[in-house]
Amino acid sequence: MADAQLAALEIFLRSHSSIKYTAPSSPEFSTVRKVWNLARPDTPLAFVHPQNAEDVRVLVQFVKSMGIKFTVRTGGHNLEGRALVEGALVIDLRALTGVKVAEDRQSATVEGGILQGELGTKLWAEGVATPTGSIPSVGYVGWAMYGGYGLFSAHWGLGADQILGATIVNHNGEITKADEKLLKGFRGAGGVFGVIVDLTIKVYPLKSLLAGAILFNSENISKVFVDFNAAYQKLLEKGIPPQLTIQQAVFNAPHGRLFAAILAWSGDNIEEGKHWSDQIASLGPLLMNTVAETTIPDWFAGSAALVPLSVYGSSRTLNVNHITPELAEAIARNLPTLPSDPGTMISIHQLRGPSAAPKDNSVFGAREPHYMLEILGYATVEDRKNEAEKWASDIADAVSKTEAGNILPTTYISLYSSTKCGVDPLSQFYGSHAEEILALKEEYDPESFFHWTVPQLK
Repeated sequence: MADAQLAALEIFLRSHSSIKYTAPSSPEFSTVRKVWNLARPDTPLAFVHPQNAEDVRVLVQFVKSMGIKFTVRTGGHNLEGRALVEGALVIDLRALTGVKVAEDRQSATVEGGILQGELGTKLWAEGVATPTGSIPSVGYVGWAMYGGYGLFSAHWGLGADQILGATIVNHNGEITKADEKLLKGFRGAGGVFGVIVDLTIKVYPLKSLLAGAILFNSENISKVFVDFNAAYQKLLEKGIPPQLTIQQAVFNAPHGRLFAAILAWSGDNIEEGKHWSDQIASLGPLLMNTVAETTIPDWFAGSAALVPLSVYGSSRTLNVNHITPELAEAIARNLPTLPSDPGTMISIHQLRGPSAAPKDNSVFGAREPHYMLEILGYATVEDRKNEAEKWASDIADAVSKTEAGNILPTTYISLYSSTKCGVDPLSQFYGSHAEEILALKEEYDPESFFHWTVPQLK
């Protein structure tokens, strides 16, 4: 069957020369196949690389007419590597990287395959910015549509909150603009309703950026973590401006494990940002403060240096209302046993400000102020995978045994690792919006043509 599908695909591509093709026999196939999580065992049928929306349209029509299952890839950072499915054709959108800033400089239209680093660099050149995550090789559209935590969320909101419009290729292979009902689904549920060929997003003026990592002396990492969170809570109670976003992280540096506060200040007053940087640095035994005035491209380059190019393993995640003393102690007990692999780490994202406000135009499930725990059980060497995953599970289990009322019922879909392929607890991701998403799927993709999506709904 695969041979017949490949033969049909190659005949089709002869009359669509703009679409690039990577066949299984190609020497580049193994390189193109690579996704961030190398533990994904699936081998796709082949890769096709559309160069524009019209290419996507004809490809969707072709796979539908031939009954070929397919997936869509942007960055390839889905933590389970689900851009790859055994025997499925991959429509790789990474050539669609255009960015056009509107004349009023309040929005931009970005193509569906752009990576976060590319987007940040192009917007910076225009004197504007938009919320992103911190890893440049992550596909922007997927990051934004599934929620999009990041270092600008307290100021401007989540990635999903920036979406103003979308152009899609629907289940009939038609290029169409998403209506408001469908846009609500895109703001949280991703591409389960069609292939996104572009998004129109909010952008904001940004002429300067203060960002970096505050590294703490971590000889007694458990105590440093507990004491920092107690002091940070007091600072929060006094009031922290929305232009300041803090992400806590424990990771392996060249000289051992470290606790750090990663800081971004997106306000106009850099001196005020430096004041707050000093405030955060005073919350623990300071080792080094790298916070400085920088640019979005340089900030991405620095962030990329902290993250391995590829890993093996899986992640865990929980949402909690507060980092209570009990919760801080539960996490801290496991920090001294952090495996030494650079792929193993934990980071804590805080949702506050506009991103934590209730919204009736989004299906994103967790809108109350909270912390999202990103527990990464990954290793750069396959032999260390089990050790890393056990450590991540131990922390998740320890957190789960703390006060139940502090743990939210919702879970962040982009960090969830299922134990069974294709089984996603929809209500855990979307809460009261779960039924609404199923109804949208029935209306906009009634035959579940876009089946191999995250989450799988049928």
